[in-house]
Amino acid sequence: MTLRSAISTPEGKRRHVGRLFATIAERYDFVTRVLSYGRDQHWKRRLIALAAIGPRDRVLDLACGTGDLFFAAAARAGVAVGVDITHRMLELAGSRGRADTGVPVPPRPLRLVEADMLTLPFESARFDVVTTGYGLRNASDLPRALAEIHRVLAPGGRLLSLDFNRPGHPLVRAAYLTYLTVVGSVLGLVLHGDPDTYRYVPESIRLYPGAAGVASLMARTGFTDVRVVPLLGGLMAIHLARRSSALQPRLQRVEKEREDLLLGD
Repeated sequence: MTLRSAISTPEGKRRHVGRLFATIAERYDFVTRVLSYGRDQHWKRRLIALAAIGPRDRVLDLACGTGDLFFAAAARAGVAVGVDITHRMLELAGSRGRADTGVPVPPRPLRLVEADMLTLPFESARFDVVTTGYGLRNASDLPRALAEIHRVLAPGGRLLSLDFNRPGHPLVRAAYLTYLTVVGSVLGLVLHGDPDTYRYVPESIRLYPGAAGVASLMARTGFTDVRVVPLLGGLMAIHLARRSSALQPRLQRVEKEREDLLLGD
């Protein structure tokens, strides 16, 4: 079975992504820097700035990996939770959070949860901000992932997502995917002895609806104020969206007080 056919169905993609990220966890940060032309940290800082996280915000970072966005959000938020489906990624994130690693540690205990973004173990309207870096493209069922994010966001809550784009122009897209395929194959061969390891990135982009398609899916899911911030000439993008503020203020306060009691915050 080819890689493309293996990730062409939700179940096939779920299995492949699970195996892949367990394999590459230790190399994930290095490879992300290479495939993002060394700009990954800059883009993540920009996402955090756009999120405008305040000390009363409850933040959920999905597909948190080794914790880049999670720690940046936790330093600003009242509550921050990181979620990843790969146990080893969470172990690495937890080790980065120790005081002796140089990573800023927020005043509250870190909370890292092993879970699939398609079935989040949180109550509805639990978070004020949801962030994710390269998470939506890796979801085995993108519409379902967006529906879960919409569910756990409080009315008025913000979603911010950083990811590769799928360029619309055929020549630009071909050159972009060729670059990622060649570099990914070399990295896979050198780091893991398997050139197919990082070929998943361009293959996943081929099946991805791209920035405009994701924005349309967000709107159909019920998000409002959907916006795309192009990066690197449109090869990358940050999505911003908001859950509609439909809930009455009093009901919001009651729900938050009840969640505080349940979660012990």
